[in-house]
Order: sequence, then C-alpha cells, then structure tokens
Amino acid sequence: MKGALFDFSGTLFRIESTESWLRAVLTDADVHVPEPELTDLARELESVGALPGGAPATRPVPAELAEVWAVRDRGAELHRAAYTGVARQVPLPDPLLYDALYDRHRAPAAWTAYPDAREVLAGLRGRGIAVGVVSNIGWDLRPVFREHGLDAYVDAYVLSYEHGVQKPDVRLFATACDALGVAPQDTLMVGDDRRADGGAAALGCAVHFVDHLPVAHRPAGLRPVLGLIG
Repeated sequence: MKGALFDFSGTLFRIESTESWLRAVLTDADVHVPEPELTDLARELESVGALPGGAPATRPVPAELAEVWAVRDRGAELHRAAYTGVARQVPLPDPLLYDALYDRHRAPAAWTAYPDAREVLAGLRGRGIAVGVVSNIGWDLRPVFREHGLDAYVDAYVLSYEHGVQKPDVRLFATACDALGVAPQDTLMVGDDRRADGGAAALGCAVHFVDHLPVAHRPAGLRPVLGLIG
C-alpha cells in the first residue's frame, strides 16, 4: 500500500453527545431550560437525526425534506438546510437556536479524536504512506484537524461539498487518489459506513471498516490499519 484514505466522523473523530451539543448552545445563548426538559429535547433532537455525525434518526425524514436530505452532502447550503430542517421538527425556546446548533457542530470543541488516531496517522507518515481524508460533509473540517493537532499528518482533504459529489460515488475516491498521487489498487480506504465508504472498492481500493462507537468504547479500533498497510 502506498496511500490511506480515512473517513472523518465515526472514523478519526467523534461528535459530542446530543445532550452536550444542546447544552453548549443553550449556555452560549443564555437560555435556561430545566434539566428534565433539556434531556427530553436532546432525546427528541436525536430521534430526528438533527446532529450531523450523531446517532441515526429513528423517525422518518419529513416528505418535504426528503429531496434535500438525499443530497445534503453535495453543498454547504444543502447541508445546513437539511439539518436545520429536521431539527425544526423539535420545538425549541428560541428560533435562533436551530442555526446556533448547526454552527456548534462545526466547532472543533464539539469533536474528539479517537484515542489511537494520532498514533496511527503518525505511524503511516513515518512509513511514507500518503494520507487523505474523504468525507461526506457540508463544511470545512480542516480547522478541526488543526485544532486537535492532526493536520500535519494529512496530505489531502477531499470533501463532498467542495466537489458536488458524495460517497459512495467513485469519483470522490478517484479525486482523493489523484490528490495523493497513488493508484487505487495501492490505496486503503478506512471508514465506518459500509455503503458510503465501501464505494471505494468499486474503484479498486482495499477497504477496512471500523465501528462508529463513542470514543471511550473504541480505544484501539484504528490500530489494525498499521498491520494492513504492512
């Protein structure tokens, strides 16, 4: 292998809990909500899938949002419209909170790197392996990597909203391989979504999956990558 591609959310980083996300926004907005109500609101927001990178929705996407939801990772405006749209299914004390919630999830403080992310990325760099990040996303995640000190290990970022293409479309993986200057057959794609990240196999990449778990529950899920690279 000469190159390694990584997904972002659920692979290298994990978003904060829905309750932590909501609490941070309410605190910043100086909006007081009784604790039992805050817990209920967080549960409702989680059920509609309002937190990007968080738990998948357990309620169906409203019909009026289905079209934008399906292509939400192809543009910044689409991404914001999709997530603030589903969040608005949950009544909040102030209508400005929906955009505030969206903005919060883009903040580096909302994300935590998996415990072995630095070790694995540094190990790949030490072996001369080119590293890229390929993400279905609607905003620039580079500041997250910089804030957490991982940007130095990444050679290229290929983000769906910047290319108007989202995984599993092979064009996004091809763009990443081209950016690294490596052939697909010499590249390993690492991700947590079997459908989206598994699309790299159609291009000829090897694929390895990790479990999308809370940080504390996956202390060493990325380490097998070093063995796969050889």
